[in-house]
Amino acid sequence: MTGGVTVRVPAKVNVRLAVGGARPDGFHDLANVFLAVSLYDEVTATPADGLTITCEGPDADKVPLDRTNLAARAAELLAARHGIAPDVHLHIAKDIPVAGGMAGGSADGAGALLACDALWGLDTPRAELLEICAELGSDVPFSLVGGAALGVGRGERLTELPVGGTFHWVFAVADGGLSTPAVYAEFDRLNEGVEVPEPVASEALLDALRTGDTTALAATLANDLQAAALSLRPSLAATLSAGTAAGALAALVSGSGPTTAFLVKDAESAESVAAALTTSGTCCTARVAHSPARGATVVA
Repeated sequence: MTGGVTVRVPAKVNVRLAVGGARPDGFHDLANVFLAVSLYDEVTATPADGLTITCEGPDADKVPLDRTNLAARAAELLAARHGIAPDVHLHIAKDIPVAGGMAGGSADGAGALLACDALWGLDTPRAELLEICAELGSDVPFSLVGGAALGVGRGERLTELPVGGTFHWVFAVADGGLSTPAVYAEFDRLNEGVEVPEPVASEALLDALRTGDTTALAATLANDLQAAALSLRPSLAATLSAGTAAGALAALVSGSGPTTAFLVKDAESAESVAAALTTSGTCCTARVAHSPARGATVVA
């Protein structure tokens, strides 16, 4: 990777994912409170004669290496804006669960965008980078921004939020992934004939983030997609129960799943809950992390 640019980009957890009814365009209006966590992918961009992608890390064999990868699309969109060829080799070092509801693909898109911008010396204004992120996908802008933010619309219109402390998490990684479109389709099926309320983020949750109050945040975590994820993957209920039985303050499905997230009191509790989940037989592995974390950042 000599002569390249490496960007580190975080995973996310949705501490509040409020979902409205389906829109005519097939999307849903959201009130999505993102929190970046300290699990990272790294995307390295190096000069090349064309656009190629390689990947290493857990479940790397499940990552597409063609133009459907958001990293490749990011390079193409950035190059098109500047009238240049997307000649770059992108290498993704995966550590965020694949298809796990933690925005790993979106993270790679944001990471590739920033890495290519630096490699090609474009100095694209941040507002324009965020426009490209929104074109790539609903979660991609937050992967660039990091920290904490409220996303509305499809989740792509962000307002950054203050966070007054460090929150500790355990993430239980399930066997296999869940398709985000399939989870939204199941949400629509479960709510057929029901008037879905307008999505909002509770003031109590925003206050808990602002003050760094873990107990208050635990009381306000919620994910409107959780019922749909559990409907498609009923075994996740056992994982949620195992984590709370081990001492987690709160548990929820992360985004569209199937990764489950457990908010815990402190770093010591995180290690204890992770060990219990690992031996519970209800998940493949459990990962410890903290939040907030910085957004996409050039590290080399």
